[in-house]
Amino acid sequence: MSRVLRIEADGGSRGNPGPAGFGAVVKDAATGEVLAEVAESIGRATNNVAEYRGLIAGLKAARAVDPDARVEVRMDSKLVVEQMSGRWQVKHADMRVLAREARALAGDDVDFAWIPRAQNSHADRLANEAMDAAAAGRQWQRTTTPTAAPVSSGSGGPAVQADPDAPPTTIVLVRHGSTTLTEQRRVSGRHGADPELSERGLAEAAAAAACPDVVGADAVLSSTMRRSRQTAQAIADRLGLDVHVDPQWDETDFGDWDGLTAGEVVRRWPAEFAAWNESGSAAPPGGESLLAVERRVLAARDALLERWAGRRVVLVTHGDPLRVLLRSVLGVGPQLQRRIHVDPASRTLLRYRADGTSEVLAVNRV
Repeated sequence: MSRVLRIEADGGSRGNPGPAGFGAVVKDAATGEVLAEVAESIGRATNNVAEYRGLIAGLKAARAVDPDARVEVRMDSKLVVEQMSGRWQVKHADMRVLAREARALAGDDVDFAWIPRAQNSHADRLANEAMDAAAAGRQWQRTTTPTAAPVSSGSGGPAVQADPDAPPTTIVLVRHGSTTLTEQRRVSGRHGADPELSERGLAEAAAAAACPDVVGADAVLSSTMRRSRQTAQAIADRLGLDVHVDPQWDETDFGDWDGLTAGEVVRRWPAEFAAWNESGSAAPPGGESLLAVERRVLAARDALLERWAGRRVVLVTHGDPLRVLLRSVLGVGPQLQRRIHVDPASRTLLRYRADGTSEVLAVNRV
């Protein structure tokens, strides 16, 4: 039986059209071993063009690995998958050129299938690395060596070799208490006014410190922002612990939208607000995209799980970082980010096992 290679490919555009890039990874379909990675910034382009470029690069990489192997392609772009499968027409001229090139490389024996965005995170990371490198005036360079895939469920934790006797790590996520901006429903990001807790917020923080969810915690972590540190300090004082502060847990940088209500943002930036709601790669003017937030938050999560393995940790953070962590466990993409509501000083509990699996224990508990 011939060898089977799996291509995972993705592309992104920061603006659509805007600065764009693609990423693709080739794996052994049977073992999950990473055989090749490729990523590139392609200048100004649309998401769809970048996705096709990622597919083409992945097909070329797969042929270089083993020209005789059977190939399966997995992408989170329904458009590309349906067009390459022949079920949808390719209407735009520039897309037809790319589709013809992809079909010529694929031949008749490549299997195309759609996967959720959460299952395409490897290729998505490569695409964003390429765009980040271009923005910094650099070319993308591979920073990892292909290795066999470790044991993992793909459900929101770093992949590690399983120790069946290792205790799980529990993260008690606490959103900070209210501020005056919270009460006025105004945007409040990492580079904004940095308000302190209001009287209501101080009461909420005290209630969170007294709740059963934080009892027995081994550590209290916080973002650098004042409202988060005040809430974390109330909990730490109750537990007799110090607060460990990390800027990776800060709220999204909302740029020019900071201090405004949603209505004010919509009236002044209707197109940008719509794009931000629909795409993880879109950013507020002068601000930070959800994908950028996701990258720093998941990196901080991995560091937390390594340092505090098998412990109970209270993490006081903000709405967007909290939703990113919850989505990563649920295995859902950025399109659901704005559909998750978290109240001030509410608790959301996540459990991470040593084999890489994870589960949600509670959401928005007040």
